[in-house]
Amino acid sequence: MKYFLVFISCILSTFLSAQQITGKVFNEQQEAIIGANIYWAGTTIGTTSDNEGRFHIFKERVVSNQLVASYVGMEPDTIVVTSINDLTFQLKTSYTLEKIVVSGQQDAVIISNIKTIKTEQITETSLRQAACCDLAGCFGGQATVQAQTTNVITNAKELRILGLSGVYNQVLLDGFPMFKGLAYTYGISSVPGTMVQNIFISKGANSVLQGYESISGQINVQTKNPSNTDKLLVNGYINSFMEKHVNINHAFQKGSWNSLVSVGMVQPAKKVDGDKDNFLDLPLLTRYTFNNKWTYGNPNEWGWNSQINLRYINEKRIGGQTHFNPTLDQGSLEVYGQTVQFNQPELSVKTGYRWDDIHNLTAFVSSFYQTQNSFFGLTQYDATQQYVYSNLQYEYTYKEKHNLKTGLSYRYSNVEEDLAFSTDLLAQTFNGAYQFKEHIPGFFAENTLYLLDDKLTWMAGLRGDHHNQVGFQLTPRTLLKYSFSPETVIRANFGTGWRTVNLFSENIGLLISSRNILIAEDIEAEKAVNYGVNFIHKIEGTQLSGVIGLDYYRTNFQNQIFPDYDTNPQQIIIQNFKEKSVSNGFQAELGLQYRQRFDWRIGYTFLDVYRVLNDQKQALPFNSKHKVYSTFSFQPLSKKFHFDTNIHWYGQQRLPNTQQNPIAFQRPDYSKPYTLVNAQFTYNLKRLELYTGCENIFNFRQHQPIISWENPFSPYFDTSSVWGPTRGREFYLGFRYRIVE
Repeated sequence: MKYFLVFISCILSTFLSAQQITGKVFNEQQEAIIGANIYWAGTTIGTTSDNEGRFHIFKERVVSNQLVASYVGMEPDTIVVTSINDLTFQLKTSYTLEKIVVSGQQDAVIISNIKTIKTEQITETSLRQAACCDLAGCFGGQATVQAQTTNVITNAKELRILGLSGVYNQVLLDGFPMFKGLAYTYGISSVPGTMVQNIFISKGANSVLQGYESISGQINVQTKNPSNTDKLLVNGYINSFMEKHVNINHAFQKGSWNSLVSVGMVQPAKKVDGDKDNFLDLPLLTRYTFNNKWTYGNPNEWGWNSQINLRYINEKRIGGQTHFNPTLDQGSLEVYGQTVQFNQPELSVKTGYRWDDIHNLTAFVSSFYQTQNSFFGLTQYDATQQYVYSNLQYEYTYKEKHNLKTGLSYRYSNVEEDLAFSTDLLAQTFNGAYQFKEHIPGFFAENTLYLLDDKLTWMAGLRGDHHNQVGFQLTPRTLLKYSFSPETVIRANFGTGWRTVNLFSENIGLLISSRNILIAEDIEAEKAVNYGVNFIHKIEGTQLSGVIGLDYYRTNFQNQIFPDYDTNPQQIIIQNFKEKSVSNGFQAELGLQYRQRFDWRIGYTFLDVYRVLNDQKQALPFNSKHKVYSTFSFQPLSKKFHFDTNIHWYGQQRLPNTQQNPIAFQRPDYSKPYTLVNAQFTYNLKRLELYTGCENIFNFRQHQPIISWENPFSPYFDTSSVWGPTRGREFYLGFRYRIVE
């Protein structure tokens, strides 16, 4: 509490008011409109509204005093500006088709120059440029986030930022940290792409409001708003492996509440073994999902508002040898297979009351319960988790624009895991019952100041949390943004982060191979410092527009838990690493749009991720030091069709050391560079949208990636050298049927 009071007393200060026009854009239901165009009448100078419908724009740059707001499918609104106070645009739906004037469309990726934190917004435009069957497949059009496979046999995935494991970035669902513990392993694949409206990505340690864990970055997945989405959406998809997806969304209004009901189903593919190693190239996946989201009121308006979300997931994955029968062969020495089955109900509630434009109080509560039954070859893994998250946040806006958010949080988690072996053939020793129970009360405060006529923004945050095992931890973070002009912005951030480790659920690959897991010492909390800087310049023009971005981030670990695959090829050693461990990440991007028809982006990423062991710099495995990506989209002004493609080139990656194995079971120290090319063509027929595409067009694949696939029960069976795609070219066909009103 002493630290909290000192922090609050330091950051409460006042400054002169802004010299910018600020405002909000709403629809008739008082819901924020994201991506609305705001511009000075008779000019091409303008901006777009952010995810809260807010915008900033300079007045001194123009002669006109008429400000226009427009959005596709809605009637534009014009306000004569006579002051710099907050403006409010309310756009009405245009019901007469002939009166709709399409002035543009939402960009696939939006980088706001208004927000303090550099945030990349992946919009629905980007999500329609690929199949995006689930959240893991929604990141093909950018370079910041990489979906990485953690278990090639069951196709479990994680989302990586800055070359670091997905556990170091925080994935939020509508602002709630739901992908924890057991939910981390398969969670990102459980969110249907048809439920996603926007994805907000930020690098490095930024806000302290949602917790202390976002070391490498944060990914906030915003699901569709019941009051501002299609009344009916039906999506069907099938690929060349015969995997089928069906999703149905229905939005309706019940009194003062708006609701969106979504059901989804995935049915398994046929058995495919393209590289003839007797192992399935992709698992047989069966999934059923149910989602019901309710909203009441508007968080930006005075009075009560609420959001309630119910979700349920039932999933089963079967992988392994092609002739594996889970009913007969599970845990046997005759056929190798893996099965994963889990159920997860979850609930999240966000309720707030806004007294006026100055005072706002919001309560966040979420919970899930997962039961999981799995078999990985001879290893049986059964687990349960109870998880509760709560956050009470008070927001105070003072001196018209400065903003203070402070509050209390509490997190509870109980993970119980049972590991057993059907035979002691491999002499593995990590069987037994494991339990990890956490109680974490905490407090936080975050203040945002606007200085120098709003050219400089300073955000400072501090949180303190008491963990029942780790003790009290303090997490300070600060961010600066300076606007040279509305088009050119530079930002810098610095902060710490820490996290506790759920060893097996976060490193599911540990349970797959024949290696013995050796936990050499008590596992401590992982801790790191992250700092970075980024530069954004926007190109504004009537024919050509675009964005140039440069950023650099560095992460220094004080303690890191990284499974050691190198010391002994028959073991995986788990221990604290308190020596030097570093991630350096540099990224450069250029995006251009020409005449609202052509969209082209190109980016380069450099990752230097290493640790120093015995005075030797050792690169961590499975990171391409050099990566290049490019996307291209074409859509005529009629919007009758659009063509989209993306290309990703990956440089070589260091692989685990297998030189102590017999020659037949050794693998190279480095992977090969490779290129993936994906393309999709979409045709619009009013309410019906047809799409077809191909992923991995040139059919690159890592041939027979599993070591000792001929004998999966030998001491050398190992999947830890998988570094590239393993299932080759994939064609797909799908449709989207929409009823807007």
